[in-house]
Amino acid sequence: MYVVTAEEMQKMDRHVIDVIGIPAAVLMENAGSAIARDVQEYSRTHGIDKGKRPPRWAILVGKGNNGGDGLVAARHLMENGVDVTLLFAQSPEQLTGEAARQQEIARRLGIPSIVYGTSPVDWRSFDGIVDALLGTGSKGAPRGPYADLIREANASGLPIISADIPSGLDADTGVPHDPCIRAVRTVALAFLKRGLVQTGGLDKAGEVVVRPIGIWPSLADTFGIQTFLLGEQLFRERFRLDPRLPRQADTHKGTYGHVLVVAGSREMSGAGLLCSKAALRAGSGLVTWVMPDALLPALIGHVPEVMLAGLPGKWNLPEARAKLIALVRSRSVTVIGPGLGRFPGDADWLRMLWEETNSPLVLDADALNILADADLSSWPKRETPTILTPHPGEMARLANVTTSKIQQNRIELARSYARRHRLTLVLKGAGTVVAAPDGRAYINPTGNPGMATGGAGDVLAGMIGGLLAQGLPADHAACLAVWLHGSAGDRAAAKRPSGYSLIATDILEEL
Repeated sequence: MYVVTAEEMQKMDRHVIDVIGIPAAVLMENAGSAIARDVQEYSRTHGIDKGKRPPRWAILVGKGNNGGDGLVAARHLMENGVDVTLLFAQSPEQLTGEAARQQEIARRLGIPSIVYGTSPVDWRSFDGIVDALLGTGSKGAPRGPYADLIREANASGLPIISADIPSGLDADTGVPHDPCIRAVRTVALAFLKRGLVQTGGLDKAGEVVVRPIGIWPSLADTFGIQTFLLGEQLFRERFRLDPRLPRQADTHKGTYGHVLVVAGSREMSGAGLLCSKAALRAGSGLVTWVMPDALLPALIGHVPEVMLAGLPGKWNLPEARAKLIALVRSRSVTVIGPGLGRFPGDADWLRMLWEETNSPLVLDADALNILADADLSSWPKRETPTILTPHPGEMARLANVTTSKIQQNRIELARSYARRHRLTLVLKGAGTVVAAPDGRAYINPTGNPGMATGGAGDVLAGMIGGLLAQGLPADHAACLAVWLHGSAGDRAAAKRPSGYSLIATDILEEL
């Protein structure tokens, strides 16, 4: 549930060792044995240990504590009949602290070892590799023998299991350096590291599992950890929320709120359709879709459950503005932006809705583009829930930075923006980040690349509006919508021969 930085993990390590009194050797022993169990489980499930000989694993050992974890893992694997060879990136004499102690134990036990560079490595003699080269404390791109060893390991084609984090991956940002291990599985120790659940880590870490090593999870609260992984445990334990949203028998459509969707244009009317239907699928009791009168005839009956409201003329005409204000004030939540398009005076129009209504707002798509061209810092802070749902390009425009900068530090940039403007921000993409105005951030593990398709964001915006209308706090509504949206996308992708054929309607049908 908790997601930590390298510094946060180091502080908790030191507290457990120096204040609580658990020896570092105990933590390393627990870490190494956990890694060994995962290697054995991987060998069983992937047929590595079904031959006439024991499985053969190379253990890549760096000079720090990560290398010490690998040395303990090697001992446990040997004890369980696995043929292991230690492959040191540097001379074992350079190991220090607990890692040096574990190296001496391995030497006395006679575990075979090679110092990289002293002779060629025959990778064909191994069935798999354990990466225990560089841990969370490593900064910058691997160099020297570490870089060469990573490149050779990747080129071997063997499955690689990383200890805590793939060597070469930034533990905080998820940015992969050159080179970086490509793992099939990463055994995160004690807590998830941020880099494992952001874009680069999702590509390099493979399957990520978290294993306990003797640092209790509640310590994260003591140290003020404010980043979390979304999932049923978090919803039930932290939000006190059943993600199935069970309903009482004595309720009616008015119980579940009324969403107003301000969306659509002649060229992009489908965005409003998707958004409106998603709000219903998320459980909103009523949905009204408002649009200029000229669009109404073509859309009547497309979604019978959605009420339609027409505005006289165009969005920004005085009579249209007056009617729209009245509609917003009479609904539980308003979603603005999907397929809206741009029009003269749109910044003044959006600011009118921002300032003159007390309704919770969800701003998506073109509403974000309008907002990016305005000076949000000069707008008043809203007292009612306000949720922005940018993709990285939109976020870059909102924050006036490059898209690459956004992708390099998604969590902190989202958190900073949400705090500064006192709103909830949903930064979409692989590992979507939900940042709350109180500084908490949540990372979503569901979803797949097939969801990178037109209309998927419109569905999400409608879902957020639908959940917000039912009375959920803004950050809870955003988190649950993001998680359910990704889960629906995963179910939809599993039903198709390829994720590339996934469309937004498929996601809707799985809600």
